[in-house]
Amino acid sequence: MAPGFYTDGKGRVRPITDKKVGPGTVVAAGVLVLGLVGSAGAAGGGGLLGSSAGSSAGSSSVAARKVDGQKAAKRGDRDGAWQRMGMRRLDDRVRRQVECLSASHGEVREFFTHTPCTSLDRMVIAVGDGAGNNAVVSVAWVGFRTTRDLRAFKRIEDRQGSGDIHPLGASLLGLADITFTGHNYGTDIDRTTITIAEAEPAAGHLDAATLDALAEVAAYLPRPDLVRPDPVRP
Repeated sequence: MAPGFYTDGKGRVRPITDKKVGPGTVVAAGVLVLGLVGSAGAAGGGGLLGSSAGSSAGSSSVAARKVDGQKAAKRGDRDGAWQRMGMRRLDDRVRRQVECLSASHGEVREFFTHTPCTSLDRMVIAVGDGAGNNAVVSVAWVGFRTTRDLRAFKRIEDRQGSGDIHPLGASLLGLADITFTGHNYGTDIDRTTITIAEAEPAAGHLDAATLDALAEVAAYLPRPDLVRPDPVRP
């Protein structure tokens, strides 16, 4: 039976078929557990959570928060990026390696057999509000020798069913694995490095616009070796 289609929070028509197809496949990256903070539980407050009472005003709020979150992420302010989205970071883990072949599958893996990457950084971050509204986002930074190699990779990575880079295990943060659909997806390019991020709900209720915004903010996070150490707070 042919796959169906759906319209995401930005009005884009996408196939329901998973972008990252394969047993046990999640997404290129680490895993972020994200919970919406504050207004989700406030009386009369819509926050970033979608509901049957959602409106264009709510969507505009998510879009505005996303822009602010991306600006903070570009400055290297990781915690500030999540704060702009009404969230807080709880924990994170980073893993680094110099090749991508062993960490990939499908057409993406085939690409790496003749065009190797120069670096692969993956991060797992936990962020939450303690109210049970959680999402999972995975992020990966992949380096290439040239922009031509990067763009050839992106054409494959962006295509549904093309395979992917394996994520870090969610067990690093004591979490169950989550399969990613590719419906909430963000990328960013900085010279010869591409950042890939996706988001999925884990608990509670998050609408499509919010999930897409989480992925697009995560895609602007700086590569781990470019992140300044967080200031020590008393």
